[in-house]
Amino acid sequence: MLTYKSAGVDIDKANEFVKFIKERVKKEFSLDLIGGFASGLPIKGYKEPVIFTTTDGVGTKLKVAQALNKHDTVGIDLVAMNVNDLITTGAEPLLFLDYIATGKLELSVMKQVIEGIVKGCKEGEVLLAGGETAEMPGFYPEGVYDLAGFCVGICEKEEVITGKDIKEGDVLIGLPSSGFHSNGYSLIRKVLEIKGIDYEDFVEELGKTVGEVLLTPTRIYVKDIKKLKKEVKIKGMAHITGGGIPENLVRILPKGVRAVVEKEKLPKNPVFPWIQKLGNIPEEEMFRTFNMGVGMIVVLSQEDVDKALEVLKEAVPIGRIEKGEREVVIV
Repeated sequence: MLTYKSAGVDIDKANEFVKFIKERVKKEFSLDLIGGFASGLPIKGYKEPVIFTTTDGVGTKLKVAQALNKHDTVGIDLVAMNVNDLITTGAEPLLFLDYIATGKLELSVMKQVIEGIVKGCKEGEVLLAGGETAEMPGFYPEGVYDLAGFCVGICEKEEVITGKDIKEGDVLIGLPSSGFHSNGYSLIRKVLEIKGIDYEDFVEELGKTVGEVLLTPTRIYVKDIKKLKKEVKIKGMAHITGGGIPENLVRILPKGVRAVVEKEKLPKNPVFPWIQKLGNIPEEEMFRTFNMGVGMIVVLSQEDVDKALEVLKEAVPIGRIEKGEREVVIV
């Protein structure tokens, strides 16, 4: 007898996974409107609310997690990539949903992923409101899964951050990254392949194995930015992901100004010189691929800099805004 299960889709196992997720969500988050097909959250206390949405994934960092059979940190990455994008608008994250696609549902693996997502949501102060798990035999090879996330946030219309007020004399403040975050992994994996380096190999100058370095979770900046917004006026924010500082920072610049980033002032993280030397990667390519030590850049008026540095102890001034063509210059 031919059944869905014999074709590779185990509905009973999927139901068990859904039950696990519901129990974890009810334990960790206060969300009453969890329905069979959708979830809802009442919006209160806003005069002119503006809704913002983001969606993103983790990329080929997943291949490292799957090779090492360590799946909790990529759940954190998934949340981080979304909430870090969302907060650049001035909005605060409200709801997060995940999409997991796999060839065969392995409960022990998927539970690790969900635990990471829950941890990321707690750190990002966002509710895990739902998601979808798709078991797709014949589409994904055994042991392979993909992740995508979707985030909804809200803020008052008057508090939306667009970058339109950025002007000459403003200062760039950088918040340190935790490492590679979730970008550049195709290049990293290629370098390791060419050099014959395994994920289990120990890197003396980093004090960790290659796998530990690569699976360091993406830093979540929600709490930092919420704290900063209470003290100063943020003119613009850029989440430094794929494309690095040049291609992300330029998005928030108005016409008539350019951003000058001083590379010597960037927060130092040894993972970047390590991979650059290992792969003989040109500096320009490094800056177009990696965050180079800074995961979030905030643009402030000069008079707000001291207060910002007092509020965020790890933050450092990394550059300035000048008159000129709309571009980012690394000096």
